[in-house]
Amino acid sequence: MSPEDRPDPDTLLQVIGEDPHQPRRGQLKIFFGACAGVGKTYAMLKEAHQRQSEGVSVAIGIVETHGRQETQALIDGLPVLARKAYQRQGRVVTEFDLDAALASGYQLLLVDELAHSNLEGSRHAKRWQDVEELLDAGIDVYTALNVQHLDSLNEVVGGIVGVRVRETVPDRIFDRAADVLLVDLPPDDLLSRLNAGKVYLADSVAHARQNFFRRGNLIALRELALRRVADRVNADVHVYRISHAIRTVWPTRELLMVCVSADSAQEALIREGARLAQQLQTPWIVLHVDTPQESGQIKAQEALVRLAASAQHAGAEFANIAGQDVAHTILAYARQRNVTKLILGNSSARSVWPWRTSLSERLARSNPEIGLLLLRMDTVQRPIRPLELERPMAQGKALSIASIICVATTLLAEQLLSFFDLSNVIMLFLITVVFIALRLGRLAGAWASLLSVAFFDFFFVAPRYSFSVTDTQYVFTFGVMLVVTLIIGQLAAKLQAEARAARDGERRAAALTRVSRDLAGALALEQVLAVCRDTLEPLFEMQLVLVVPDQQNQLVATRHTGFVELSVAQWVFDHMEAAGNGTETLNGASALYLPLKGPMAPRGVLVVQSGAAASLSTPDGRRLLDACCFTLAQALERIHYVEIAQDTVLRMEGEKMRNTLLSAVSHDLRTPLTVIRGLAETLEQPKGLSEAERTDIAHSIRIESDELRRQVSNLLDLARMQSEGVKLHKEWHALGEIVGIAVARCAAALQPRKIVTEFATDLPLVEVDGVLLERVVTNLLDNAAKYTPATSTISLRGLCSGQSMYLLISDDGPGLPPGDPERLFETFTRGYKESSVAGVGLGLGLCRTIIAAHGGTISAKPRQPHGVIFEISLPWKAAPQMDGDELLT
Repeated sequence: MSPEDRPDPDTLLQVIGEDPHQPRRGQLKIFFGACAGVGKTYAMLKEAHQRQSEGVSVAIGIVETHGRQETQALIDGLPVLARKAYQRQGRVVTEFDLDAALASGYQLLLVDELAHSNLEGSRHAKRWQDVEELLDAGIDVYTALNVQHLDSLNEVVGGIVGVRVRETVPDRIFDRAADVLLVDLPPDDLLSRLNAGKVYLADSVAHARQNFFRRGNLIALRELALRRVADRVNADVHVYRISHAIRTVWPTRELLMVCVSADSAQEALIREGARLAQQLQTPWIVLHVDTPQESGQIKAQEALVRLAASAQHAGAEFANIAGQDVAHTILAYARQRNVTKLILGNSSARSVWPWRTSLSERLARSNPEIGLLLLRMDTVQRPIRPLELERPMAQGKALSIASIICVATTLLAEQLLSFFDLSNVIMLFLITVVFIALRLGRLAGAWASLLSVAFFDFFFVAPRYSFSVTDTQYVFTFGVMLVVTLIIGQLAAKLQAEARAARDGERRAAALTRVSRDLAGALALEQVLAVCRDTLEPLFEMQLVLVVPDQQNQLVATRHTGFVELSVAQWVFDHMEAAGNGTETLNGASALYLPLKGPMAPRGVLVVQSGAAASLSTPDGRRLLDACCFTLAQALERIHYVEIAQDTVLRMEGEKMRNTLLSAVSHDLRTPLTVIRGLAETLEQPKGLSEAERTDIAHSIRIESDELRRQVSNLLDLARMQSEGVKLHKEWHALGEIVGIAVARCAAALQPRKIVTEFATDLPLVEVDGVLLERVVTNLLDNAAKYTPATSTISLRGLCSGQSMYLLISDDGPGLPPGDPERLFETFTRGYKESSVAGVGLGLGLCRTIIAAHGGTISAKPRQPHGVIFEISLPWKAAPQMDGDELLT
């Protein structure tokens, strides 16, 4: 293989890490479709049978047929791995068994529904993570995926169909797959399959047609799937061309590239390129080759800033590539990007040098595979000449310094001539030329070359102090010396320019990395302002002010300075275009206003102090500021959505509490009232009721009234405690007395259950609010009466240990519901949601609030062999001693 046919090492290193065809991992094949029902699983099973016939050991890890008979029939003949069973809410649920798949020894596994979320308790949260582990183990995997499950397209699809799926797959999984097979079906055929019951069961067809499976939705999803697969194929072509060192362009997709020089008149060429790209409906690039001759020209750099802004405004990608040979750099970049057409401006002006070949001729001669469009641009001015003096004073100073150095070198050579031969003295002049070219630039280096030859001839070649030469050999020496000094000087200047460009690039990259790192952790506007103050302002050496919308969507400045005009900022925010000083819009403003355009919406305006115009005079400086603006916009958008998420959570919690409260009021409070009304109507009957029946009815009315009073009291007490806090009236009480009062109050509800109390006679007093503690015991006993059978035994026991007093209330009923027992103490939470027992879930929450106000704790734990124990712990200290007078009082 010739050197020209070898891949470029740097470019190859960029793609080798992304090459999916590496033998060290298993191969992933994705059967990709626009939506359900196009036949992805069917196609996957058919290919699995084909691979099995070829001698590959194939097994089904998990396949979902959704009741489709033709798909179910293809499972026959393929071994199926057993699924892993999980216990969920009293029933058995199965899931893909990753460990069994890894130990199965099969070469190829079918793992359907790549975006599926695994059950809680699985090793990975997502099925695509299971697939990643299988691939790392060297096992090939076939899987299926719909376009709406791709992470990058999830929001787009949600906007089309009105529904956003929660299960997504990162795009890197799709892009790294060894193969993607598009399983496609026209919308009309898919709707026919849907009507025939081959997609969903018959009872779901009508709902699917009215929502997801509308013809317009299917057309849009099909186009998205085709485009996504086309993008992946284009990336594969790019990788293949690089890895095989293919220099020619493969026109798989139209891509335009407009080549411009550093001249503001080239904006007309950009406009023509935009028009052509719009007609062809294709992406396009604006390219400028940054030669060393232009790197130091202020006028050229200012023109590049305007060209970059025009290109980005027109929707193009702007690229500024460093290179010595313009034609070679253009062709190399075009082949790297797989450009199909080059656009250049063809001026009517001709070169003053008849032997110099034009750029368009060189490109046409060296590039047979890329189309070349020459647009007549009479308005295009001649490019800046390499030696044009843009700053006469600066260049004059450099030439003066170069002249002084050449004179000093001549004086030094005069002294050295007594020790060295004349041929050795020439080296001193060569070193001088290299030094001047490195420090003072190309023009000064060329001037030093001429002076060195002239001084060498005048002062050191016989006859000395004359430009006449007696030996004709010195004419050749002068010529060689002049050529060598010019070449060395220009090479040194080029090296200096490239080193300066590399340093500038490294500085920009480091600065952008630092800004991105600082903004990545910002979760509040104050943190973003701190980054602007501490990082961006020292970086650009200018004052920056953020102007952001407030709660009423009115722009406000985050700092009070004299150069911010809110009217200009409002125009920039509304139009998302730069304005102010240095632009063509509202250029009378004293500052530069840059829009902060987030991925979803405008997020504000960055105001740059006008005195910083010198910092933005180069394209690189302006591009760095634009990149920082985009990073700022992303940070502000992230903060915006964090605030929205927090507000949404609060609203959801409030809505949940409101709905729960309304449900309680509409059901649990209405039920006792309905019973009371019905019993009262029965009592109104003039005849037919005995005295015993009337007594039973009155007893029932009292019980229902007590239940209604208790629920209303709980609601009012909880609302009062949450708004005003718990107000305690502590006194010294005997714990057994408080429990006895609560048991007596709940005696009717507890019948015929057995009540057992265990309180030692010497149990010390405890300082508590007796009324509130009685409420706690009453609520716990009422819960026991509701959720335990009539034959249950309820035990209440008090004891003192250390610095705590304990009250244990236990029963031998059905026990705690599944889940975390701590959830029982949350407001409006009930353990058995499907229970017919009346209640709104306030009792235990109220108990915890009261006990916490006393500085104690309350918890629930299961009792063996069945039942529940509620443990109340209260802080205890010894009661104060009372003398005889106090006792008599």
